[in-house]
Amino acid sequence: MTVVAGLGHNGGPSMEPGKVWRTYAWRSAQKKLMPNTIPKLVLQMRLKRAAELGMDYKTYAKVRQTSGRDVLGLLFSSNALQLFGRAEMPEREAEALEKVVGAGRLALAHRPLRPEHVAEANPVLDATGQAPVFTDGWGHIREAVQGIIHARGLSGSAVVVIGDAPLEHEWSTAGRAAAYLSAAEYFRNGAGR
Repeated sequence: MTVVAGLGHNGGPSMEPGKVWRTYAWRSAQKKLMPNTIPKLVLQMRLKRAAELGMDYKTYAKVRQTSGRDVLGLLFSSNALQLFGRAEMPEREAEALEKVVGAGRLALAHRPLRPEHVAEANPVLDATGQAPVFTDGWGHIREAVQGIIHARGLSGSAVVVIGDAPLEHEWSTAGRAAAYLSAAEYFRNGAGR
């Protein structure tokens, strides 16, 4: 007697005799439908895009897989840009940001730095804002991070937060960002830290 799968059946193997063979055959068919490799052209495009963003391919692929979309913005903390008491970033960081193609270069400046001074001293940045302080509530942190992202017309899921202090990791959650990278991870390619 053959049993026909009813409405809502997931199409997996039935539970009647011969289950082991049917399970093996079903999993083999599933694997054949879902290739383990991506096409060469897609890989080449992603390698190029990773280079345009100043990321290594492995990092870019992980961010893209997690978020499900391309990276359209990079949000740096002033700590990540080495802006310690001065508004102008070091040459190595500035050169790395100049090479970024097709993504907004955003920065949140920690006090006593003023966003307008950071923007004036670093024309490579597309937008700057005031960074929240560690004593700010969650709502204020979210407002600061999402504010600069949305002001550029970006979705948080298309932005990678790059920081250099433990509390800056929270910015990725507050901004609903695609990922968080430490400055060391990001700049090891472009600025050779």
